[in-house]
Amino acid sequence: MKMEINTIDATVRINEQGESREYPLYSRESFEALSHVWLKVGWNEKYPYTFSWLGRPLIQLPEDVLRIQEVIYRIKPDLIIETGVAHGGSLMLYASLCKAMGKGRVVGIDIEIRKHNRAAIEAHELSSSITLIEGSSIDPKIVADVAKHIMPGETVLVILDSNHTKNHVAQELEAYSHFVTKGSYIVATDGSMEFLNDVPRGTTTWNTDNPAAAAREFAEKHPEFILEQPTWPFNESSLNKNITHWPSAWLRRK
Repeated sequence: MKMEINTIDATVRINEQGESREYPLYSRESFEALSHVWLKVGWNEKYPYTFSWLGRPLIQLPEDVLRIQEVIYRIKPDLIIETGVAHGGSLMLYASLCKAMGKGRVVGIDIEIRKHNRAAIEAHELSSSITLIEGSSIDPKIVADVAKHIMPGETVLVILDSNHTKNHVAQELEAYSHFVTKGSYIVATDGSMEFLNDVPRGTTTWNTDNPAAAAREFAEKHPEFILEQPTWPFNESSLNKNITHWPSAWLRRK
């Protein structure tokens, strides 16, 4: 793809696969096209690796943080399950929202919780709302351990952010989807790998080996779930698409 940005004429011209199209610079179409390129360059430059939440590194795009906040506040889950702990920033995000809402707790699962990360998480002011489970997220024993934290009648939200291969995410979807309550979601994050396969830090096989592909196949096999972007609770713009590293991520139980 070749993109020409003309700030004098206020146009954006895109040449792709032998076809050319032009949009006004100040338009929804240009915003979406430019944002897509920005996502790729920003990821390559590790822009998402520059944030923290209440003292812990949070490796997420700010828009994805705000969008998950919107969903958590609307659903008000009793339990948020996240696979993939890393530095614990996302656990702090979810725990702080639970504290603000006056309900909810968080379970974080990781195949390896490094000692310094565990120590920092357990010493944090929000640690009482967080349970850490170490082990493979697709190990049946770990899944059974997670199940013990779900009380009858509770609303459950699941976020998958561990190993992002298509096969692993597909196994996580099968293992954790039955925990998701009606109207809630299981979220297969980082499907952006699909369009990051051609950047310097990317891998060519990501075009097919990615979480978004797993989520789409899961939705086809499981009619009780629908793949959708959650509705924005506030929108005074002409925009309607997330600027996200989580495309094709949100699977809602009907």
